[in-house]
This record gives sequence, structure tokens and C-alpha cells, in this order.
Amino acid sequence: MAGGRTKIYFDGGCRPNPGRMEAAVVVRGEAHLFDDMGEGGSFDAEWIALLEALDLACRIGLEDVVLLGDALAVVNEAQAVLDGGSGRELYAARLRALIAGGPRVRVRWVRRGQNLAGIALDRRRLR
Repeated sequence: MAGGRTKIYFDGGCRPNPGRMEAAVVVRGEAHLFDDMGEGGSFDAEWIALLEALDLACRIGLEDVVLLGDALAVVNEAQAVLDGGSGRELYAARLRALIAGGPRVRVRWVRRGQNLAGIALDRRRLR
């Protein structure tokens, strides 16, 4: 696994809400965009984006990551799961599976304007 703490930005969205979900993840300055994530609401899209970010961290072999997102409810719920608490079981189970033997993970909130993944999604929508 690669050493050092890595910041990974995540953002999910859907158009309309609820509707077709999409996600973006930015790691080491590179944007990864995900389409056709199914149908759902914004909460689901944010969770899916967080899980995509963590899955990418595992595939890259990162040891210590901070997942940064602007959906406070998802950030709080995910951090609670990491701290041994509960969350929506579908997402909580996937989160637990990804961290088993994987990287050290923390989830933190950032303002929308600081979320590089949100910026990547916005730029994409402008095209």
C-alpha cells in the first residue's frame, strides 16, 4: 500500500431529484466520473459517491485516507459507522467491507465550494 494521508473528494447528484444518479471522485488531482449509478435521491447519490471514493482508495492501495464531502448528513452517518455505530445498513455494510483490511479512513465535511468532486460534476454539467 502507498504511504501517507491522501485527501479524496467525493460528490453525488441526481437529475431530477430523485432521478438518475451520478458521482464524482477526485484523488491526487484526477477526477473520476461515474454515470448510470441507478435511480435514487441525493442522499443515495452521496453515499454511492463516498463508497466509490473508498473503493478507488482500496484499488490504488492507499493506507490512510480522508474522504471529503459536502453532504453533512452522509458525512456524519459514515463517520458514525466508522466509529462503530450504525447507519443505513446497505451502505454501512459496504463501508465496513471496504475498510476490512483496507486503509485507515476518516470522513470529513467541506463546504460545497471547496469540494473538488462537486466542482468536477458542475463543470461536466455545463458541457
